[in-house]
Amino acid sequence: MAGAPAWLPPARATRVALGVLGAIALLAVAGPFASPWRGDELDWARLAMSPGLDGRHWFGTDRLGRDLYVRTLEGVRVSLAIALAATLVSLVIGVAYGAIAGFAGGRLEALMMRVVDVLYSLPYVFFVILLTVSLGRSPATLFLAIGAVGWLTMARVVCSQTESLRQREFIEAATAAGVPARAILLRHVIPNLAGPVLVYATLTVPGVILIESFLSFLGLGVQEPAASLGNLMAQGTAEMESAPWMLLAPCGFLVAIVLALGTLGDGLRDWLDPRGR
Repeated sequence: MAGAPAWLPPARATRVALGVLGAIALLAVAGPFASPWRGDELDWARLAMSPGLDGRHWFGTDRLGRDLYVRTLEGVRVSLAIALAATLVSLVIGVAYGAIAGFAGGRLEALMMRVVDVLYSLPYVFFVILLTVSLGRSPATLFLAIGAVGWLTMARVVCSQTESLRQREFIEAATAAGVPARAILLRHVIPNLAGPVLVYATLTVPGVILIESFLSFLGLGVQEPAASLGNLMAQGTAEMESAPWMLLAPCGFLVAIVLALGTLGDGLRDWLDPRGR
């Protein structure tokens, strides 16, 4: 199975990925309560301190004395929330748009897909900058920017799958029986797209997390004092030579999340389509 460790059977690799994601989510929600520090609290006696038990700063502190354990888990929560919300938007818009285009066919499909091509050609970072200038820097703006273009690939995938479904006998029979196009889409087309859509959604989440981290790294996403994996890595990069732990903590969580989601997506694909193994 592509993307899974060679020494793990596919089913076990998928279970391990689910376990890792569950553990990270649980730690991100409940972990900060185990620390006596808040994410915005300053420990003036321990500036840029390395990880250890001293002062219960388990991941160390940053150059302002803020606890990296709490801030990293806050960053995980913010990044996951933005990624899940943007993925949900891409699912809703992309599935609806792609299903309509693929089922309609002909000129309407060509026109709708050309719109997707035009949106693809727009510089993504430039689009984010325009939204940031217009709406201000906030997680909501970042979510809007990612969701506004995140549905494009989903629409293409769904359109292609709908085109193949449109030729199936049960769709042709429903059309011949006079079933309205809306009912065919809701009852027959979209339910049969659940497998590919579910698999692609699991692969969309890590992509969105990487985009959010990249934009926050550039200073276009989540801003201080709020934390995300991207702006934590940006701060860690600036202190990489003198305080490498500031970079290792958020990078470690980012790598674990992306690898686990990729393995989960591969496992779901193989489960839903055993012939692809």
